[in-house]
Amino acid sequence: MKSLYAEIGALGAALLLIAVLAVACGAPAPTAAPTPPQVATIALPTQPPEPTGTTAPAVPTNAPPMPTTVPTPRPTIAAHPGLPLVTFVSKFFTGAGNCAGCHTGIADAAGKDISFDTRLRSSMMANSARDPYWQAQVEAEVARFPELQAVIEKKCVVCHMPMAHTEAAAMGEPSPVLGDGFLNPDHPRHKAAMDGSSCALCHQMQPTNLGTVASFTGGFVIDTTLKAPNRPAFGAFANQQGQVMAASVGYTPQQGLHMTQSEMCATCHMLYTPYVDAQGKVLGEFPEQTPYLEWKHSDFGDGEGTDVQCQECHMPAAQGNVPLAVMPRNLPARGPVRQHTFVGANTVMLKMHQANVAELGLTASTAHLGQALIETETLLQEQTAGISIADAKVVGDTLNLTVVVENQTGHKFPSSFPSRRAWIHLTVTDANGKVVFESGKPQDDGSIVGCDADLDVRAYEPHYDLITSPDQVQIYEPILGDTDGQVAYTLLRGAVYLKDNRLLPRGFDKVTAHRDIAVYGSAADDGNFVGGADQVLYQFSVAGFAGPLQVSAELLYQAVSYRFAEDLRGETGPLAQQFMRLWDGADKSPALVASAKVTVR
Repeated sequence: MKSLYAEIGALGAALLLIAVLAVACGAPAPTAAPTPPQVATIALPTQPPEPTGTTAPAVPTNAPPMPTTVPTPRPTIAAHPGLPLVTFVSKFFTGAGNCAGCHTGIADAAGKDISFDTRLRSSMMANSARDPYWQAQVEAEVARFPELQAVIEKKCVVCHMPMAHTEAAAMGEPSPVLGDGFLNPDHPRHKAAMDGSSCALCHQMQPTNLGTVASFTGGFVIDTTLKAPNRPAFGAFANQQGQVMAASVGYTPQQGLHMTQSEMCATCHMLYTPYVDAQGKVLGEFPEQTPYLEWKHSDFGDGEGTDVQCQECHMPAAQGNVPLAVMPRNLPARGPVRQHTFVGANTVMLKMHQANVAELGLTASTAHLGQALIETETLLQEQTAGISIADAKVVGDTLNLTVVVENQTGHKFPSSFPSRRAWIHLTVTDANGKVVFESGKPQDDGSIVGCDADLDVRAYEPHYDLITSPDQVQIYEPILGDTDGQVAYTLLRGAVYLKDNRLLPRGFDKVTAHRDIAVYGSAADDGNFVGGADQVLYQFSVAGFAGPLQVSAELLYQAVSYRFAEDLRGETGPLAQQFMRLWDGADKSPALVASAKVTVR
């Protein structure tokens, strides 16, 4: 389950978000916008006890400015135009293809195509139901706990197939996924299911309970008592011309400023999932994805008047003012208009989608997905994190240096689904180009040289403050533990975090953080692992190597770690086998987030 149980892109960065802004036809907005609705106080559920960390030594604090990086070239892939957008009309929803008729062919002031349908197609949100990793994860969880199939499927579809689930719930029906369920083309709600997190779902979300626990884990509210043409289509702007929309698709555009707030994204990107013991007995709930609470505990979302909303990073604004539709004609331009890219950090799944457009039945073309990859890499390399090398010097035969990593996001990095990890790849070469020391080398199969988890399913790499050996790697990640205290990759067995040293956002106080978003393992006691940054000291012998020495540090990222993917290899279900076949042929190279180099003489 990828939102139970996965990305969303990422889903996800990420990365991946449920909030979208105006697509309704519009007229000039008033000079003063109404005040956004107030967000209720959060009352958090009780969670399992916290594992105890260990104390780590301190390191220097000075560091040079963070360097910038550039996107890497993409490999050539056979072009595919993608399938048409999904079209359907039901009692509560319409397909993205129905909306596209009026919301395509729109360009911003720079001449860039920002059509809502064009930008949406390649996102992990649009493909939330077609994502082969999510499908395989659902199938595997059900295979391991068949008696909980209905619980698993309902938890997953609420955000991955939200229109089909909402319709089924309103009719008092179950929300099946596998077998004859929503994935089956013969199911009457198959089209609604496969349209993913689409226009008519997000733009009908009411502001009810946003920012509270009741709204988390797919707790969004759709008023299913309303009938066409009185179903709302919420957007950012007031004074909208809605006659065409009401007549064509049965929605009446309304201003809803909750569409511009992070609390709306939290409905699907705050996820609590059940956990079970070895016998399959449900014992409680586990905070599987918590970027909203991480944001609230940081300088980015602390309510001090300078909050940076999710949409500002994941839905970049179009240049200048633009009309929101091509019908009716001559609509006035509005601004700012948020692009429906929902850009996150899931490069590996975007690459898999791009290479398998036809097999996965995607509406995005290879070109759409290539553009999404560029935008994802740009976000990773310009707005995510920085890395630098400080105090590099040789003392006797020992090279000492400090690598400083800075989190620039408004939540933990990586955040959300626990398959994600980032790590430091440090390489030192001598004057002859010979490798003196290397930690964190990525391999073609997605594993990391020296990573304990990749070598042994029962182990995991600890958090480091000091690295002295090539088989020690600083990996920023969550490691799930089951009710017996063992490493878990079956999500229903995830009851605690044995390790969570994901990079903290600026202003995040790990001492006062609620246990749902706390730091676990030895990073909890690392004095250099603080809100906004981490520092790692490297010390190793360079005896016998000719200077000057070249030191390179990279911060690398994976949305699906080696061990999470390999956990599905033994599954016999068709969805798991399809994913492993696609995975084995996929480009699993990690995304480069940041890099730095220094010369030591």
